[in-house]
Amino acid sequence: MESFGDKLRAFGKALAVHLLCIFAMLVGLWWTTESRPVSMPGPIIQVDLIGPTAAPRSTSVASVKPPPKPALPKPEPPKPEPPKPEPPKITQPETPPPTEVQRQDQVERERVAALAVEKAEQEKKEQEERHHQEQVLLEEKRQQQEAERQKQLADIRKQREAAEKALKLEKEKLAQIEDRQRAQREKNERERVQQMAEQEAPQAQTGAGGKDDDLAARYAAAIQSAVTNNWNRPDSANPGLRCSINIVQIPGGDVISVTVSTPCNADPVTRNSIEQAVMKAAPLPYQGYEKVFQRSIRFNFKYDG
Repeated sequence: MESFGDKLRAFGKALAVHLLCIFAMLVGLWWTTESRPVSMPGPIIQVDLIGPTAAPRSTSVASVKPPPKPALPKPEPPKPEPPKPEPPKITQPETPPPTEVQRQDQVERERVAALAVEKAEQEKKEQEERHHQEQVLLEEKRQQQEAERQKQLADIRKQREAAEKALKLEKEKLAQIEDRQRAQREKNERERVQQMAEQEAPQAQTGAGGKDDDLAARYAAAIQSAVTNNWNRPDSANPGLRCSINIVQIPGGDVISVTVSTPCNADPVTRNSIEQAVMKAAPLPYQGYEKVFQRSIRFNFKYDG
């Protein structure tokens, strides 16, 4: 920056140049001014000088001769007009060359400006780099969360598949156990029916009025097996169950009615379940048992557990 002294010196130089221009203009005007001779109007007066040695003489107006007219001066040729001076060109005051201090100051200012620009660019690059790093971190975090979520889903699927597999195996085991128990129950029931039929065979009557112990025993055992296989045993049914059942049927085995009569040591729920079992077993066994078929039959229902 220019100091106050530099500005003052520049102003003084500019003022001196303007004063010099004004002086040159005044000299030019004075040089072009013409000098003319001064002529006075009126008659010419002749004067005699009187001195101590001069003789007096009389003069008269008549004797006074007019003095000869002076010869008119020859007109001088016109002087060539001097060339008019050109108006001085107004030039801008020259800027003094910068001093060493000013140059160093300018260099320092440029260096500071360059450093500021470089610093701004560096900060911009750092900000962009930080933004990029933040985006990378966010993307990595998102991918990590997605991977964890997928892993959790995979673990849940594995656990669910394992639970379903275990449940399936458990169901299969229970089904196998139930099948074995059912088969065992059926076997036991068949054995009990056979034993009961063997015990009641001497009392069986054939359809023609004669006796056929073997066929009647098999017929009673078949009815007992059919009813037992369709019996949905309630929880209140206890081993040692004995009930007498009266069945009314028609040829072909279709059941018309069924009642549980005494003796019977079962509760109402168990009695109802036995009646439903007889109705589900209909039609009762008939084919092959025509000789011992009876419309109204009575047999004992047993359950020993």
